[in-house]
Amino acid sequence: MSGFLLLAAAMQTSPLNWDALPPLPWRAPPIVTPDMQAFVQREVKLRRCATPKPGTLEVAVAVLVDENGSIRTTVPRAIACPSVEQYAAALAAGFARNNLLPRPGATEQWYRTTLSFTWTR
Repeated sequence: MSGFLLLAAAMQTSPLNWDALPPLPWRAPPIVTPDMQAFVQREVKLRRCATPKPGTLEVAVAVLVDENGSIRTTVPRAIACPSVEQYAAALAAGFARNNLLPRPGATEQWYRTTLSFTWTR
């Protein structure tokens, strides 16, 4: 079983306290582009994913950062839209690569971030 699947399985068996995770220490906040927004809009429509407000969707992502500041894995919080969950997790990993503040003396640690997607109907 891959490392990601093992981590994801472990997180499902031991609930993650999302509110207790510190925010991901961005050097520069991520920018969700119009193309990214459009992809999520299409997925929501095609997969019939429920949204709390029409044209808006937020996805929380837990990010495991190692002692060197590298991203070990990302795990999206379930929102009943798997394709968007996985897309957000991949985006978070990409946005975080070489974009985190230094953490002198840090050890491996979980953080959280939330990606917000909005579009017009």
